Amino acid sequence: MPESNDIRRNILLSVSIFTILALSPLFLSIYWTMILTEILIMGLFAMSFNLLFGYSGLLSFGQAGFFGLGAYAATLSILHGVKSVWLAMVIGLGVSALGALLIGFLCVRRDEIFFAMLTLGFGMMIYTVAHNWRELTGGSDGLSLFLVPPVHIFGFEFSIEPPVAMYYFTLCIASLGVFILWRVIQSPFGLMLKASRENKDRLYFVGANVQTIRLFAFVISGTLAGLSGVLFSLFNHMAAPSFVHWSFSARPVLMTILGGCEIFFGPACGAAIFFVLEQLVTTVTENWMIVLGAILIPVVIFTPKGILGTVVSWFSNRRVAR
Repeated sequence: MPESNDIRRNILLSVSIFTILALSPLFLSIYWTMILTEILIMGLFAMSFNLLFGYSGLLSFGQAGFFGLGAYAATLSILHGVKSVWLAMVIGLGVSALGALLIGFLCVRRDEIFFAMLTLGFGMMIYTVAHNWRELTGGSDGLSLFLVPPVHIFGFEFSIEPPVAMYYFTLCIASLGVFILWRVIQSPFGLMLKASRENKDRLYFVGANVQTIRLFAFVISGTLAGLSGVLFSLFNHMAAPSFVHWSFSARPVLMTILGGCEIFFGPACGAAIFFVLEQLVTTVTENWMIVLGAILIPVVIFTPKGILGTVVSWFSNRRVAR
């Protein structure tokens, strides 16, 4: 009975969040609608990272590599004649999934700092290719996507060039990605992921293949990171080497720490905090990363569960006390 109440509460929360997001463009300016679009994209990116970090116990510094693979694959496909956004998205997802499968096959054999360094190394290899292969990727200039093809749904054609249209397109695709993550985490496979994080040796003893479990999680995480990259390239009309740099991989790490890795929507909350802080602080000073660092230090010290994680934990303790 308590479990069914939790499911109802989570469904109600998800529907409420989606409704608020769907109505937001009615009250926000175009500028803040575009900021909210970026928050949705990076929120999905951070949540894909948290499938490894929060639920598998694996710290990846190579998520930007899969993000960039999706962005470059979708952009190249459109530039070379693909007239369908859906087909470009499938190509981006396919390339990201293949890259995650090949890289993950080698990385999941190691734990902790060794896994982190392997993902960092592969991520920097992808960045070097994107930066130096000028004939394919445009080098340091990247690729400019001057025109995004219209979206075709049930025989109707919609342009996603206007900011509000792009926002609703991003909201729908990101919501689908979040739903997939939710189903993965709530499935028996999700329980095995958590078990591999807590005690992988015990999983070995009961006959489970921990490397295979982690590889599946790695591929799912990399594919959804690639989906974020596709949306980001459509939103920015470009794909650039900065998308795959190791410093870009630090973004989902910061967002997850800010929001909390132990709660499902924690990384998305961290993404919102990250971008709102950036917008507010840059009106005062360009050195907004100093302010972010000053905020991050007390968050890590006093709220190790993250901001959203701490708030949810406080309400849960209050309910239990009552």
